[in-house]
Amino acid sequence: MADEQEIMCKLESIKEIRNKTLQMEKIKARLKAEFEALESEERHLKEYKQEMDLLLQEKMAHVEELRLIHADINVMENTIKQSENDLNKLLESTRRLHEEYKPLKEHVDALRMTLGLQRLPDLCEEEEKLSLEPVYHVTSKFIGTHQYVHSAKQRAGLGIPKNPRGNRMSETQKIHGKTCDPS
Repeated sequence: MADEQEIMCKLESIKEIRNKTLQMEKIKARLKAEFEALESEERHLKEYKQEMDLLLQEKMAHVEELRLIHADINVMENTIKQSENDLNKLLESTRRLHEEYKPLKEHVDALRMTLGLQRLPDLCEEEEKLSLEPVYHVTSKFIGTHQYVHSAKQRAGLGIPKNPRGNRMSETQKIHGKTCDPS
């Protein structure tokens, strides 16, 4: 009987070994699946990080591009302001010169009339260069300049303020070709 009991004990041990081996194999299979999932997730994470790096590089390239565009806009704004200032100075200078020219021409015309001579032609009749029209046509191909020069002509021609401070441009209507004072 002792042999029988020993055999039963061994059979019980074999049964337990079998059950534990099956349990171990199941855990081993789950571990293998978990390792595969872990490796797959690591690969995905690496790909995500690479994609994020590429997106950040693209973002920085766009940020730099926008910065350069903004810098170009600032330069153009400053250039436009300077050009507007120069144009206003030229319009004011033209107005002053016309104010100097008009009484001198009237005086010369009066002297000529006393001698029986004809009056001298007006500026707008004499030369096209003394009109603001050529400036308007030359710059009209540039949209912004076209609009600004057109408004400058209106300021010069209609005697309206040239800027928000209220400085007035008058008399220059007489020096551009649209409406010329015959006096």
